[in-house]
Amino acid sequence: MFDVLLSSLGQVFTLPHLLYMMLGVSIGLIVGIIPGLGGIAGMSILLPFLYGMDPAIALGMLMGLVAVIPTGDTFASVLLGIPGSSASQATVLDGFSLAKKGQAARALSSAFLSSMIGGLIGAIVLTLFIVVARPVVLSFSSSELFMLTLLGLSMVAVLSGGDMFKGLAACGLGLLVGGIGMAPATGEFRLNLDIDYLYDGLPLVVVGLGIFALPEIIDLLKGRGAIANQTYALGKGWRQGFGDVARERGLVMRCAGAGSLIGTIPGLAGSVVDWLTYGHAVQSAKDKSQFGKGDIRGVIAPESANNATACGAMVPTLLFGIPGSGTAAVFLGGLLLLGLQPGIGMIETHLDLTYTIIWSLALANILGAALCLGLAGPVASLTRVRFVILAPLITTLILFAAYQATRSTGDLIALGLVGLLGVLMKRAGWSRPAFLIGFVLAAGAETYFYQAVQFQGSSAFARPGVAIIAAMIGISLFLPLLQHFRRKRTQANEPISQFKHDGAGDSEAQEGGTLRLSNIDIILFIGLLALSLLTWHETRQMSLLGSVFPLLAMAIILASMAAEAVRLTLASAGWTWLPLREEMLWILGFFALVGMILSLGLVSSAILFCLGFLLFIARLKPWVAVILAAGAGVFLVAMAHFMSLTYPSGILDALWFR
Repeated sequence: MFDVLLSSLGQVFTLPHLLYMMLGVSIGLIVGIIPGLGGIAGMSILLPFLYGMDPAIALGMLMGLVAVIPTGDTFASVLLGIPGSSASQATVLDGFSLAKKGQAARALSSAFLSSMIGGLIGAIVLTLFIVVARPVVLSFSSSELFMLTLLGLSMVAVLSGGDMFKGLAACGLGLLVGGIGMAPATGEFRLNLDIDYLYDGLPLVVVGLGIFALPEIIDLLKGRGAIANQTYALGKGWRQGFGDVARERGLVMRCAGAGSLIGTIPGLAGSVVDWLTYGHAVQSAKDKSQFGKGDIRGVIAPESANNATACGAMVPTLLFGIPGSGTAAVFLGGLLLLGLQPGIGMIETHLDLTYTIIWSLALANILGAALCLGLAGPVASLTRVRFVILAPLITTLILFAAYQATRSTGDLIALGLVGLLGVLMKRAGWSRPAFLIGFVLAAGAETYFYQAVQFQGSSAFARPGVAIIAAMIGISLFLPLLQHFRRKRTQANEPISQFKHDGAGDSEAQEGGTLRLSNIDIILFIGLLALSLLTWHETRQMSLLGSVFPLLAMAIILASMAAEAVRLTLASAGWTWLPLREEMLWILGFFALVGMILSLGLVSSAILFCLGFLLFIARLKPWVAVILAAGAGVFLVAMAHFMSLTYPSGILDALWFR
């Protein structure tokens, strides 16, 4: 085996392999920088080019892309406040806050170094799993997988800060939205309101972009300034970022290890592990006051985990032919195109290619981090550009990323509606991460629960693994309460100040440490109550197995709202009015843009929108506005060609693209 390991290393350092790996790394960086795309789209772009390629060379290109996307997506998350992919959503909370303080260089350098270390640790874990993974992975039953989803939901208590009940209500809403579509146990359709688009549920990329990206764009447009409130010399931040990683090396190791292990579990990678590790960073910190406001640990933790997760997802893909993530699913198709059959047979007959994959992952992480550091200086200068110039271009990217989720115009409408929800939650201080966690884990939690009950019956939750994970859930819920009471005891003789994690929202409804009820809270409470009544009405005629999960989500929402009402009453909460006029105007403008797309076509509308926005709102010189608008159009046309996309074709697009 050692001889095979060395011969595979020699194959990795051949010139063709390195060239194709660099091609994969370059494509991975571009895809990672574009918000919302992620590895599925990038891998899909590469698949048509695999026909006839030597497997060892093709695997180098694929691994270059797989390894680097979790690194490249940090640019969008830190500099623009938009998740570059579903695996970088937690990075937005503190990374973007640091960028707004002018510390983009510090955030980026720590993120890239953490990602590289995490990727290397993930490659080591993958190597070990090649030998020992079979009994470990096979030991997980549906009951353990269900408990792991509950462990993810338990992070809501950490991420909601002082507003735990609002966080639980947001999580319940996420579970309910995630349950839209077909019930996995019975095949019944739920909460789709007879809308064809909702029969398969809402895509994650649409929900992620809507709940985070649109509210941040609107918030920045309100200020009309640069992303960074003040400018620092970027060079001073690089060394500080490296020092931060060295100082938090224990956190890096723990999060990378967690990412590697969780990545081996199909369906729990990507969007889950970054929130789990972010929650761990908050939970393990003595001083939590800066999380969500620009704490570097909030960048280091998820970035250490996401590259490691990409490596971990290769374990079930290679050993059992079970993709550990969406990207791994497309990679699995690439292996089949190359004539390789994943499974134990691949380990026995193609062990050299298996180790080629591992070496390629490790080397691509190093090359990707180095390339990102080299590009970070010019890209980080975006933080000093007036955001009103970037807004139409970013909006075009978001529209494209959302549309390619299911390639339906419903994606654009859903993006606007989820964006409206995100604006309300951000303004009132409700936990958007809690909502997203509930949405991401909904499908897995329901499926694993049904499988556990169906295959194992009452003994499903008497297994030792279930007890261990249940203990971890109890600790994750108990520690925040213990720390809260400890803080209250130490602050008994000081002015009352309530811990509020800004990552859970924007604490504008809470002033001077006093609980306050706002007009937006009332809107959200009424909306949740109406949605709960609709859920009850829609599930009355359904079977027990089909209705139990939506009803459980409804119960969480109602119980959390009742608890929050009691809390506000006992605390004699004050009243505050939060203006929404400007935010609503921008949301209406977004829907007007969607209407223009349906009438004129996506490409024509994007060009006209960018041109008008840059001329009349950003007030750029006409020739600059024309170049930027034309660039947006060229991008859309090129992506349509490479990804075989058919955009919504209105009057103008039909004339241009006959």
